[in-house]
Amino acid sequence: MKQKDFIFNIFFIVFLNLLIKPFWLLGIERSVLNVVGAESFGIYFSVFCFTFAFNMLLDFGLTNFNNRNIAQNTQLLSKHISGILSLRILLAIVYLVAVLIVGVVIGYTSYQIKILLWMALNQFLTTLILYLRSNISALLMFKTDSFLSVVDKLLGVIICSILIWGNITDKPFDIMWFVYAQTVSHLFAVAIALVIVMYKAKVIRLTWNFTFYIAILKKSFPFALLTMLMTIYGKVDSVMLERILPSSIAGYQTGIFASAFRLLESLVNIAFLFSVILLPLFAKMLKNKENLVPIIKSAFTILFFFSITSTVILVAYRMPIMAFLYPEIAAESASIFLILMPCLIPFSMTYIFGTLLTANGNLRALNITSAIAIVVNVLINFTLIPLLEARGAAIAALAAQTSIMIMQFMLALKLLKIPYSSIPYFRCGLFTCLLIVATFFATLYLPFGLIGNLTICGIAALGFAFATRLIDLKFFGKFLQKGNAEEVE
Repeated sequence: MKQKDFIFNIFFIVFLNLLIKPFWLLGIERSVLNVVGAESFGIYFSVFCFTFAFNMLLDFGLTNFNNRNIAQNTQLLSKHISGILSLRILLAIVYLVAVLIVGVVIGYTSYQIKILLWMALNQFLTTLILYLRSNISALLMFKTDSFLSVVDKLLGVIICSILIWGNITDKPFDIMWFVYAQTVSHLFAVAIALVIVMYKAKVIRLTWNFTFYIAILKKSFPFALLTMLMTIYGKVDSVMLERILPSSIAGYQTGIFASAFRLLESLVNIAFLFSVILLPLFAKMLKNKENLVPIIKSAFTILFFFSITSTVILVAYRMPIMAFLYPEIAAESASIFLILMPCLIPFSMTYIFGTLLTANGNLRALNITSAIAIVVNVLINFTLIPLLEARGAAIAALAAQTSIMIMQFMLALKLLKIPYSSIPYFRCGLFTCLLIVATFFATLYLPFGLIGNLTICGIAALGFAFATRLIDLKFFGKFLQKGNAEEVE
């Protein structure tokens, strides 16, 4: 795939997600939190993170292993699909038993267990969608994968909009309705993805082969361990917050943390889209011994621009943003958001360099760095949550993400012998300084309201990116003149 093709596919998948997912966050999740309250949403969010933390049992690294494996050996799709689908059903049973046992042991109430059961089902459906999509992206069908990345959220927006604003019931909106809406949406997305994959693989039935299961699980175990470790250091904060603090304030503080985290998470999901394309692309290029530097530079400059711009501007306007999103808890959310939002930068960078190491098969190095990040995260959480509550969890998250970014960046350049000069350090620094200064003055003097000021700051950031040549305007000019790239099928 050429650099031009990569950029087109990145912008296409980001464009589709920007059409749907911001409304899910700003319209649906925001409204749900405001309607049910911070405490109720905090309980839901904590259970969500708890079920997410057990994803290793549910996926066992199969998605990333499969993405890399099929990208390098497309002929294996028909051979593997039936066996892996049946294996995932068995893993789902193990996962359900595990989350139930641990949920009971740590003292979940009957109401939390009810949420847990439905969230466990939702996690199974979510990971199944990701596995099916991994086959599609491994075949470099990026347009098709782009549509599948938003179809569940689109249906969820429709269902929740009817429940929240449709006046179809006299009962107040219940957090469980939000959970049920996600279940229906995921089922619909699974059905569509399954039809596409079965058509490509020309397979219509499951096969049960325990010898095959053992062979695949041995190969996917390093990926499973990595998934588990990444999940722990990425999601443990809210779980520890809810478990460490006294019950009288735990739900509320977790809700505050969730309100700030959800906006960050929506932006992280945009950065994650890069890894969807980069993993199979890197895997295929490494197998063919192609030059990785042009793709790495393109991904880095785009994600650096995105993460720095989003962080600087949103942090500067955090109070009006949170007052708009969560008026009842605006001040508390803004204080947490100030600490959490910079996490977008290390998140974004790991989606390049962590993905590169994954494609190259450096799973041992990735697992070691992830284990270190967990130690950093847990120690800081245990120390700061009793003292600073939600702010302590936010500090732990930022420390963990920053440490993992630095380690993966250095390892990727060293192990793949990528020149340090491939990264435009000076341009990045100059762009960042210009943006910070301009945004500071914008908060003092721009009189155009929140949306107007954010728009002007965004346009200014784009101008600084072109002026500093962080983003090459000439390349984009040539790109537009030549027309859109075709999807690689």
